[in-house]
Amino acid sequence: MLFNSLQFLIFLPIVYVLYWFVFKKNLKYQNILVIVASYIFYGWWDWRFLFLIAFSTLVDFYVGQRIYKHIDNKQKAKHWLWVSLFFNIGLLGFFKYYNFFIDSFIDSFSAFGYEIKSTWTLRIILPIGISFYTFQTMSYSFDIYYKKLKPTRNFVSFAAFVAFFPQLVAGPIERASNLLNQINTKRVFKYDQASSGLKLILWGFFKKLVIADSLAPMVDDIFANYASYPASTLILGVCLFSFQVYGDFSGYTDIAIGTAKLFGIELMSNFKFPNFSRNIAEYWQRWHVSLSTWFRHYLYIPLGGSRVSKLKSIRNIIIIFLVSGLWHGANWTFVFWGAIHAALYIPVFLMGRNRLYANNVIAENSWPSVKEVLQVVLTFILVTFSRIFFRSPSINDAFNYISQIVNNFTYQAYVHPMGYRMLDFYVLIALFTFYEYLIRKDERHPFKFKSPIVRLLIYALIIISILLFYDDGVNRSFIYFQF
Repeated sequence: MLFNSLQFLIFLPIVYVLYWFVFKKNLKYQNILVIVASYIFYGWWDWRFLFLIAFSTLVDFYVGQRIYKHIDNKQKAKHWLWVSLFFNIGLLGFFKYYNFFIDSFIDSFSAFGYEIKSTWTLRIILPIGISFYTFQTMSYSFDIYYKKLKPTRNFVSFAAFVAFFPQLVAGPIERASNLLNQINTKRVFKYDQASSGLKLILWGFFKKLVIADSLAPMVDDIFANYASYPASTLILGVCLFSFQVYGDFSGYTDIAIGTAKLFGIELMSNFKFPNFSRNIAEYWQRWHVSLSTWFRHYLYIPLGGSRVSKLKSIRNIIIIFLVSGLWHGANWTFVFWGAIHAALYIPVFLMGRNRLYANNVIAENSWPSVKEVLQVVLTFILVTFSRIFFRSPSINDAFNYISQIVNNFTYQAYVHPMGYRMLDFYVLIALFTFYEYLIRKDERHPFKFKSPIVRLLIYALIIISILLFYDDGVNRSFIYFQF
């Protein structure tokens, strides 16, 4: 079920009323309702894959108990941790990467002149959200193993933690210490929390329906027909894709966090205005925070992090970004995208500037300096360039896209595939960027202005924009559902 669908607009109020008015006094029944609602939400896409979520829940619930039982016996505890890892990575490996590795194996032999007829590939449907909920359940096993968490003995609560529908299919990837603890605790309705949730949902819909979906036809057209467009259009295409993917994914996150707030649950922030980052390290502290945090805690630090030699630290950085790239999709384009980010990150790390902007935002007090503007523009250009590989269907297409920019460096005004004025979209992006700059210090409160008149005016403009830009003919699925 999509957030931006009629079904969800009917589904959410029904669940909300049952949650607060029917089962308010019984935490167990509230959590059972969350499980049922989450399975309906996910099963709306394909009910067959509900068995994967249920099986994953059963395995990691049991494994968590076994790890804790042998917590003082390192060897036995590690044995059960490996059970969790093999099971979850096995699910990912089969559904997401099986054909990728088979095809890569065959291609590697072809490169040496040996042709192998492919009879091993399978027609496998990728379950939506599998990369998110498997990582979430693995974090539970890791935290028990590292003695940061005690396992819950309440299976209903654990099942609700795994399947919590607002963040089930595209995150944020939550840790049990945050989400499971809240699910185990009696929730009390708070007007301010619900109001804040509705505002985030509205802002998320604006990002998705007005920014991302209105740019999608242009991005699709340019990337599908890159061979026939000049450099000016190709540069425009990848810049528009940067805004599209940000609006799409951060819009989903805002709706997810806002929806969770309606049920008395606080999810972690996943986007902190990454387009205002001053170097690539700050960008990864602001973009898809739950994923970068997961890799830092469960892969980078266990590998030694930055506490080892410079050479080993560089090795760890390369591993993190290559794995992150592969996490995004079973295609060498994503691995190459990860390698680009590793190459951009390593110089920042070697200069000791990777934590320079960890605790502050651009222009803390008022307006940015010239230096900050240049830093932001440069970071945006580098990140946007890497997205040529992220968006292209193959490595060959990505390099051809870049080659077309270099070899056909001419200007030609781009025409919208549906005939709309491009100036309207340029103004829209400029206004959106300026507004985000105004609210850059608090990603969870997009309408935090003192004047109620100003707030009402902004609400009205956003609702009008959604009505004007909404196009039922556009593919309204979220980009990160494919991961």
